[in-house]
Amino acid sequence: MTPAVPPRLSRTAHHDALWFAAAAALAATRTPRARRAATRGLASLGLASLTVSAPGKRTVPTARQLKRRPASTAFPSGQAASAAAFATGVALESPAWGTVVAPVAASAALARGHSGAHFPGDVLAGAALGVGAAFAVRGMVPTRGQVAPPARPRAEVPALPDGEGLVLVANTGAGSAERVRALRDALPRAEVVECEPGDVPAELEKAATRARVLGVCGGDGTVNAAARAALRSGLPLAVLPGGTLNHFAYDLGIEGVRDLARALCAGDAVRVDVGRYSCGGKHGVFLNTCSVGVYPELVRERERWSHRIGGWPAGVLAALRVLRADRHPLEAEVQGRTHPLWLLFAGNGTYHRMGLAPGRRLDMADGQLDVRVVHGGRRPAVRLLAAALAGPLTRSPAHAAVQVGRLRLDHVAPGTLLAYDGEVTEVEGRVTLEKLPEALTVYRPADPVRLTPH
Repeated sequence: MTPAVPPRLSRTAHHDALWFAAAAALAATRTPRARRAATRGLASLGLASLTVSAPGKRTVPTARQLKRRPASTAFPSGQAASAAAFATGVALESPAWGTVVAPVAASAALARGHSGAHFPGDVLAGAALGVGAAFAVRGMVPTRGQVAPPARPRAEVPALPDGEGLVLVANTGAGSAERVRALRDALPRAEVVECEPGDVPAELEKAATRARVLGVCGGDGTVNAAARAALRSGLPLAVLPGGTLNHFAYDLGIEGVRDLARALCAGDAVRVDVGRYSCGGKHGVFLNTCSVGVYPELVRERERWSHRIGGWPAGVLAALRVLRADRHPLEAEVQGRTHPLWLLFAGNGTYHRMGLAPGRRLDMADGQLDVRVVHGGRRPAVRLLAAALAGPLTRSPAHAAVQVGRLRLDHVAPGTLLAYDGEVTEVEGRVTLEKLPEALTVYRPADPVRLTPH
């Protein structure tokens, strides 16, 4: 190690500028794992910095002497803690990117001692604190590798090494162009049909007539339309996430082209449950969630504003407008008992919450509807927030959770909104929610953990 390099690294790492730049570089790759690694690295760095600067920092006795007197006698080294925290956080989310960041982090930490800025013990203590902070963050928000879904039940499907036999319909409204190009490079003999959102259902039906495997690229609403076409035609489904929300694909362990291409080339697939709602002559399926009450109203209100002010601002505005509106909660007879409800949510499969992370499904074929109910009453915002923070297994006078295979709602008022996978429809009278166990075959890599940076 040349004498000039450590001081330069030390100066660059000052005030954590180096790690913010590294996080920006990772995020610029535009891959989900790299973005999560960058976020986890910064979160670990933040916790380490808070720990060092708040309770842990102290001045050491000046009796410890080196030939070159340290500029700071503070214990432990904050920059060493930041370097170790960022590198460890990145590595926990993506081991491959961790191997890229680790040498730089190690050099930056060692530079503090080499340049005389800290005693060696300060550097070692800071590094240990940084590693601990990264693991503490993982305890609060698990990595996707910790919550990978099970690999069963397996399904027999054709292997498509070059993509021949795959017809994939891509929703251009979901911003999928970049992923479509990557798919064509990975599977050159696959047929890709790009179309506007309004043409997606018709193109999926056409694709199903000539495909061995029906593919789709888009968000959860587009994937729902593809699942309906795949169920009608008896075809396996290949999902490439390409929308704003991609809960179904992510819960399967498919985050990008490499995951899907690996599954298609190897012929790896699983059978998953499908949820179904029915009301009179109206029926449909859901892969993620189905709900009545406040949430469908929020979805419809959000759609009114999203094209004007953008998705996230529209969601905030919709929540404020819906929760402040002077409406009575939904009243429905649930399993033979009448309840006033602010929200009834049914998930296709049991949602688990680990730490502060959003709920995820660990088993996509457990035969259960995960039903959450927020009871009617005053202050709906407080009740809904309490239900969201309390987690899936909490029961209280305000909210409850239960897992069932079938649910029936009676005496639903005309015009009641029902939301399913981001779409909204009107229902009334009797509404039935049920499971179709292992009804859909979908490609999924046998091992969702990747060891190469992308």
